[in-house]
Amino acid sequence: MASKVKTIDEAIAMIKDGDTVAISGFLGAVHPEGITAAIEQKFLNGEATPKNLTLVYAAGQGDSKNKGLNHLGYEGLVGKVIGGHWGLAPKLQKLALENKIEAYNLPQGTISHLMRDIAAGKIGTITHVGLKTFVDPRVEGGKLNEKTKEDIVKVVNIEGQERLLYKAFPINIALLRGSYADERGNISLEKEVASLEVLSMAQAAKASGGKVIVQVKKVVANGSLDPKLVKIPGICVDAVVVVDSGEASWQTFGEPFKSELCGEIVIPLNNIQPAELSERKIIARRAAMELPQNAAVNLGIGVPEMVAMVANEEGIGDTMTLTVEAGPVGGVPAGGLNFGASINAQVILDQPYQFDFYDGGGLDVAYLGLAQCDAKGNINVSKFGPKIAGCGGFINITQNAKKVIYCGTFTAGGLDVKADNGKLVIVKEGKTKKFIPEVEQVTFSGDYAKEVGQPVLYITERAVFELRKEGLVLTEIAPGMDLQKDILDQMEFAPIVASDLKTMDERIFKDELMGLKK
Repeated sequence: MASKVKTIDEAIAMIKDGDTVAISGFLGAVHPEGITAAIEQKFLNGEATPKNLTLVYAAGQGDSKNKGLNHLGYEGLVGKVIGGHWGLAPKLQKLALENKIEAYNLPQGTISHLMRDIAAGKIGTITHVGLKTFVDPRVEGGKLNEKTKEDIVKVVNIEGQERLLYKAFPINIALLRGSYADERGNISLEKEVASLEVLSMAQAAKASGGKVIVQVKKVVANGSLDPKLVKIPGICVDAVVVVDSGEASWQTFGEPFKSELCGEIVIPLNNIQPAELSERKIIARRAAMELPQNAAVNLGIGVPEMVAMVANEEGIGDTMTLTVEAGPVGGVPAGGLNFGASINAQVILDQPYQFDFYDGGGLDVAYLGLAQCDAKGNINVSKFGPKIAGCGGFINITQNAKKVIYCGTFTAGGLDVKADNGKLVIVKEGKTKKFIPEVEQVTFSGDYAKEVGQPVLYITERAVFELRKEGLVLTEIAPGMDLQKDILDQMEFAPIVASDLKTMDERIFKDELMGLKK
């Protein structure tokens, strides 16, 4: 084992010019921050190598400023990026937008599966995920700029069924993180909030003849690790780097360490104070009315997070099991820089297996954000003008959940509303219309949803739409709203108005419990 323990400089010397480097992480969780920061410092010191790297990662890794993959956001250091979520790495975004690197955005879950398939020596990942969205090569092929020419996604037909092939490629280096390494290089992750796809990345590198470098907190004696807690076997590890102090060793970018995020302890959850009756809560209340009993649920960031708060206020929170893309099942998903973790999780799966569950239709309902919607029911959450947010796990989740509910305000940019004893009042209208003729990028395909018969709702503070065979149908409006002035005039296309247009339940707009438990 002595030969496997390296200084950071010795470890990153293994990375050669032009290498394809797979990196683990979910925001800051399980990201080898000490190693990526050292690569940045070496580059800034003017050292000639490594350069022109290809980065591959599944979940977003960064703090929207300088951490995570932002350490690698330099022209010359990086030549190509294949990633699931871009929003947390503005330095990489800038390189892509300025056409200085080749840049791809692929579904997060599919990248995690691709690592597993590369490990198994397969031709790639064959899946329905991404059909008719921007990653379909007949649309954009996941390419983010003009410099990016190569098709890495291909349409194939197998047994009469149309699928996408995400092509395999060699992984030269895997940069990973664990908790402890023993003297043989076996790696455990018991102090981490998730295990992600560290095993798949390690095995993919070994299958490609590459090297595996792992950051840990400590090296322990052989035999001291519970074999059931070991996630990466020593036969797959080439270098171990010890980083045991400073922010580079933090559990997440938000916390040095919390036992309840890794399952060491279970903490009592204090009674949740009712949130004020804002437009976000109004939307979440209507959305919570769609919650089936004993449901497996995924909640997106933003307004959808409020659904859990409303459910708990109403005493029906125990009727659902919340899941997070990173792997946690059950418990309460954490937010902010701790997103990806769950407090008091019942189970923490490897990320590829969580996405197996998602892709296989395991979610009863998914609540996701509504940024842009068009006349076909398409949704865009991934690209807005000069900003690349990326799709993350959105495509895997929304194409496969048994029911999808999009939650967001009707307009954006200064919208101010209030509830007045069972009615909605628009105090100030938003500057930006979100219902537009054609979305900038198709992150969710309405045509695909209709093709597979997936139920889809679009819930705002003043209106509810449903995707039907004939198109996007307005089915409900809030009490107090004028159909023409407050709904139709605030859209850039004319929806189909249901012949039996209903009024939203007035309980949603009253500052008291709705009684959903009954």
